Amino acid sequence: MTVVFTYLALIFLTAIAFVPCTGLLCAVHGQAAALSSASEECIGCHSTTTPAMVADWKKSRHASITPAEALKKPELQRRVSAEKIPENLMGHAVGCAECHMLNPETHKDVFSHNDRKVHLTVTPKDCTTCHAAEAVQYEKNMMSHARSNLANNPLFVKLEKSINGVQSLKDMKTTVGEPDEMTGADSCYVCHGTVLEVKGKKTRDTDAGEMEFPVLAGWPNQGVGRLNPDGSNGSCSACHPRHQFSIHMARKPYTCSKCHKGLDVPAYKAYSVSTHGALFYSLKDEWKFSEIPWTVGKDFTAPTCAGCHVSLVVSTEGDVVAKRTHQMNDRLPWRVLGLIYAHPHPKSPDTSIIRNKDGQPLPTALDGTPAAEFLISPEEQIERRTTLQKVCQSCHAKDWVNGHWERFENTIRTSNEMTRTATEIIQKAWDEKLADNTSLFDETVEKLWVEQWLFFANNTRFASAMLGSDHGVFSDGRWSMSKNVQHMLDHLQFLRGTKSKAGPAPIEGK
Repeated sequence: MTVVFTYLALIFLTAIAFVPCTGLLCAVHGQAAALSSASEECIGCHSTTTPAMVADWKKSRHASITPAEALKKPELQRRVSAEKIPENLMGHAVGCAECHMLNPETHKDVFSHNDRKVHLTVTPKDCTTCHAAEAVQYEKNMMSHARSNLANNPLFVKLEKSINGVQSLKDMKTTVGEPDEMTGADSCYVCHGTVLEVKGKKTRDTDAGEMEFPVLAGWPNQGVGRLNPDGSNGSCSACHPRHQFSIHMARKPYTCSKCHKGLDVPAYKAYSVSTHGALFYSLKDEWKFSEIPWTVGKDFTAPTCAGCHVSLVVSTEGDVVAKRTHQMNDRLPWRVLGLIYAHPHPKSPDTSIIRNKDGQPLPTALDGTPAAEFLISPEEQIERRTTLQKVCQSCHAKDWVNGHWERFENTIRTSNEMTRTATEIIQKAWDEKLADNTSLFDETVEKLWVEQWLFFANNTRFASAMLGSDHGVFSDGRWSMSKNVQHMLDHLQFLRGTKSKAGPAPIEGK
């Protein structure tokens, strides 16, 4: 009898697990939230056509709590930041319709789907309905402008061409073609974000018969600076992957590593071998990644990317250590990656407006002089440093924190000096016509120069920021910077020798 009962119970439980959210209720995490009729209709079909998508959504808080219930939470426990949410959204779960049918009048990618107006993309402008503060903060964040900061900077476009353009060989010389859009979307703009543009509509056969869908150029993409069909910038799902949109996942370094792992942005690489990274990997199963607020010393006991730069962090006494922010740089005094020299953070998230003293679209001149009018003040740097140091002091004594920051800022100074030496070499090559500065990035000596600041100096600074590791020494760190300077100098001497052997240039007309 017991065996039969157990077998029947298993069948019953299995059946429940695969039943879609029907009957206007969806039970998740021991809670039940009413579904709108529109979302119930979506789930009725998509439970079959895209079951993993629906399964993810069922595990989300969107499925288990209504906006009305969310607004009743104490302020520090609240996950929504809007003071008021439209009445028609308050009483049921945030389902498919509440996101994909929210603003059809502003979306160029809207289409008719089962007699409803649906937009394919969900954007920060849509999410702002419930998450207003986060959307405003994100718009002030350089990530939201990552696409335009790359595409609208003529120097960066040249660097992009030198990387993505297909090279052709003729007469022992190479030429670089213009990169095509698909290559760009598959490389730089995976993280920076593409332009989503409606290019018409296409009819497809589906299980429900023929249906018409918009054709989007630049799709698929979840880049942080994506230009959306409603005119907004960014993609919340870059950090909160759909359709769980999990804070649990967003708080783990793996999520940030999607874009912060390569040689040019080696934050995750340095973190993963640091003491902080070792603590995370060893203890993460004991931590609570979904708690709001996030209590340091209780829910987690060592830094993650989110803990330092994003999350609402409180002490075990409930005092706020750092407010939640989606303006990722407001706890950062220095910008240490991607540019020729580390420098104070830009005032505007739109860095394409910056011009240095030589008129170049760079936050420093080639000699290292900051374009100060476009960068935050020393006072603002101190304020941001103090905010981040409060997080550090949740685990470390003040003298430890001060000592770490002194070393880190010394590393900024010395790595900038090594980049300056490399820049002096490349300037000699340009001055002596041994390299052509039209592109800046296509000749051997120029590529060595780029590696100096884009790879090795970046890596050295990140290793220092993460409390030091071998990445700051022999693994693309100080050793590589010193070797690269010598390599550049040797190559310059080689170019000089090649030029002298060629003899004087012929006189025009003879």
